Amino acid sequence: MEPVNASATPQHMLILGAGLMGRLLALALARQGHRVEVHEAGPADASGAAARAAAAMLAPLAESAVTELNVVRMGQYSLPRWAQLIGSLAQPVFFQHQGTLIVWHRQDAPEAERLHQHLARTARLMPELPAAQPLDAARLGHIEPALAGRFNQGLFLPGEGQLDNRQLLEALRHELERAGVELHWHSARSPEAWQPGRPGQPDWLLDCRGLGAQPDWRQVRGVRGEVVRLHAPEVSLKRPTRLVHPRYPLYIAPKENHVFVIGATEIESEDRSPASVRSALELLSAAYSVHSGFAEARLLEISTQLRPTLPDNLPAVRWQGERRLQVNGLYRHGFLIAPALLDVVLELLEASDSPLARRLGLNIEQGAAMAA
Repeated sequence: MEPVNASATPQHMLILGAGLMGRLLALALARQGHRVEVHEAGPADASGAAARAAAAMLAPLAESAVTELNVVRMGQYSLPRWAQLIGSLAQPVFFQHQGTLIVWHRQDAPEAERLHQHLARTARLMPELPAAQPLDAARLGHIEPALAGRFNQGLFLPGEGQLDNRQLLEALRHELERAGVELHWHSARSPEAWQPGRPGQPDWLLDCRGLGAQPDWRQVRGVRGEVVRLHAPEVSLKRPTRLVHPRYPLYIAPKENHVFVIGATEIESEDRSPASVRSALELLSAAYSVHSGFAEARLLEISTQLRPTLPDNLPAVRWQGERRLQVNGLYRHGFLIAPALLDVVLELLEASDSPLARRLGLNIEQGAAMAA
C-alpha cells in the first residue's frame, strides 16, 4: 500500500462528508499535494450539520466530568493544534483560550463540590492539565467583571478556550476552494460506489459522514441537543461560563459582537423536530439566572442538532478495507478533539500505524471487511 505523504506521488483522495472532520482532512491532504474530491449530502454552509449548531468549546478539564480520560487527552493535545490550524487560514476565525468559568447558585453547592472533587481527581491523573482554581466572590468578579456580585463562589479552569464554529466552517470551505479541492455539494454517496486502489478509482476513501454513515456502521446513533443563539448587548462575558445544575448543567459560550450560544440539553432520541417549549424555557431561564442582562437579549435562533454517537460515547477511527478509513462518533466533543483525530488519520495514511493514537488512548478498530 503506497503511503500518503508529501514526498510520495500525489494520490486521489476521496472524502465522504464535509462536516468538521471532512473539511479538516480535505485541506490537510490538498496541502500535501494530493488530488482531493469531497462529496457532501448537504449544502456548503453546513446547515443541518451538528458542527454548525455546536458551541465549539475547547474545554478538556471541564468535559472530564462527562467523558473518559482519553477524550480529555485528545482535547488537551488539540488546544495548541487549533491555534496552528486557524493561523494557517486566510479568513479570520474567532479563537480564544482565556479559560472556563464555572459558577453555581447557593442551593447547588453540594453538586458543585462533587464536580470540584471530580476535576481534582482528573488533574491528579493528568498533571499536564492546569488544575481548577477555587474563586471567592472578589476574585470571581475580578476575573469576570460581568458577574461581579452575582455569585459567591466559582471555579476557574485556566487555558481552556473556544472558537467560532460557523466562521471556521466557512473559512475551511474558502480554503478548500483556493486549494482546488473538488467539492460536490448535495451529493449523498455511499462507499460502495467506489473500489479504492483499482484502476480508474480513487486511491483512498475516507468516510467522515457522521450520521450519514448509519447504513454502513449501524452502531452509530444520534443524540439530540438543543441550542439557543442570542444577541445580548447588555452582557459582556469574556469566556465560556458553565452553570452547575443537578439536571441540566448549562453552558454559555460568548462569540463576537455580544452573540452567545447557550446549550445544555442531551436527549437519547433521533428526533429532528424543532426544540420543545420546555427546553427553550429551561435554557433561557437558566441563562437569565446567570446574568439578568439576558432578559433583553434578542433570540437569533433556536436550533436542534443530532450528535453522531457510538455505544460507548467515544470517538472511533476504523479500517473498513485496505484503503478505506472511517471516522465517527465524535458525539459532543467534535471541536474539542478534531485536531487529534486529524493527526491520527494522517499518520495512518502515511504508515498504516499511529503512535499518536496509542499515546492518546484511541483504539484503531478493524471493521468487518478487515477482520475477514
